Amino acid sequence: MFFFFVGGLEQQVRQVLKSGAGRCMRCGSKADLVEYDNVLKLFFVPVWRWPGKNSLYYCNNCALFFPHSLSRPPNSEFDTLPSPAASGDLRCRFCDRPVECDFSFCPFCGSAL
Repeated sequence: MFFFFVGGLEQQVRQVLKSGAGRCMRCGSKADLVEYDNVLKLFFVPVWRWPGKNSLYYCNNCALFFPHSLSRPPNSEFDTLPSPAASGDLRCRFCDRPVECDFSFCPFCGSAL
């Protein structure tokens, strides 16, 4: 007998507490402070959900959930620094993120440079 199982656990936004409360740690765009639900899916159908413990930041641009400790303030000194691309670094041709010149693969999407 053979049984094939397809399922997984993911996080989904339940309620936005404060819009634009921080900056994303990955892409630098605005991130919202949200309450979230953990969702168990079987065969891509949600079967059980329960609330998350603490509020998190959620980036609408790259769909990343991350804790308060890893967020940058919305108008921080990092916003005025020159981008890595301006200093001569490469940009990935697939995800268009700045990558250091000595990398052979993009650390964000894994594509060969």
